[in-house]
Amino acid sequence: MTELIAADIGGTHARFALARIEDGQVVLDEPVVLRCADHASLAEAWAAFGAALARPLPRAAAIAVACPVSGDTLKLTNNPWVIRASELNATLGLDRHVLINDFEAVAHAVASCGPGQFRHLCGPDVPLPATGVISVIGPGTGLGVAMLLPDRADVLPSEASHGDFAPVDATDDAILAHFRNRFGRVSTERVVSGPGLADIYAALAGEAPPMADAALWQSALGGQDAWASAALACFCSALGSFAGNIALAHGAGAVVIAGGLGARLADHLPESGFAARFVAKGRFEAQMRSLPVKLITHPQPGLFGAAAAFARASARSQP
Repeated sequence: MTELIAADIGGTHARFALARIEDGQVVLDEPVVLRCADHASLAEAWAAFGAALARPLPRAAAIAVACPVSGDTLKLTNNPWVIRASELNATLGLDRHVLINDFEAVAHAVASCGPGQFRHLCGPDVPLPATGVISVIGPGTGLGVAMLLPDRADVLPSEASHGDFAPVDATDDAILAHFRNRFGRVSTERVVSGPGLADIYAALAGEAPPMADAALWQSALGGQDAWASAALACFCSALGSFAGNIALAHGAGAVVIAGGLGARLADHLPESGFAARFVAKGRFEAQMRSLPVKLITHPQPGLFGAAAAFARASARSQP
């Protein structure tokens, strides 16, 4: 049995949990969730987790971070923290660690979860394929994308969400014009992520929403504000278009939606324009209709997937 710390460091929250690997399977303890804005660095948040745990920490870790894992100095995309990979063991009191992209971790969770931890969204209601490619996509503070090869449990992370937003109708054109006026270049992540809902609202209503982002999402999901509901409808449609584009680019046999907003949209997506936009790919519509699209329901896929990646790396290193 191997005990380790699993960490999932995003733009808004830093999640930590003790994990155990037993016979290649991951067992995850209850997580501790900290606000990144309340801590100046990963090291400070790590210390806060240790204080909350009130016991010596394991000297092994699986750390998922919301940025490309390339080079020694990592700058989180939606978080001011800077991580120096070569200094992690010394800074955090570790002997060994695995450092991966946060959405790479989510894709490892998709590979490791059983069929009972997925909810059907659209397409044929069949199990995820055992071979080929599964596209994993998730909106949250940002927008994550990864490619899973399930027969080998191999994951290829990407920054596909930073490609250009592609409008498909006049409403999308108006949304793009608003975002372009504010940001210049407009990536898909600008639109299809938590902060994007307020700007979609402003594009439709002609003025900024009279509420903070959290209240706006609550109002949109609850249907209390007509403009918020309309903005959410556009958000879900844009997510469907993007998910379909990624599935085509990956040559996917299935798609899994994840991310913090994916979970919040679990009841809303099947009733929205998501499915219609997902399949609306012209001559490839029949192919798109054949793809199962599911939502991962594991409550902490980033933590679980980071620990699963550690387990897989440990197994590969065995002689």
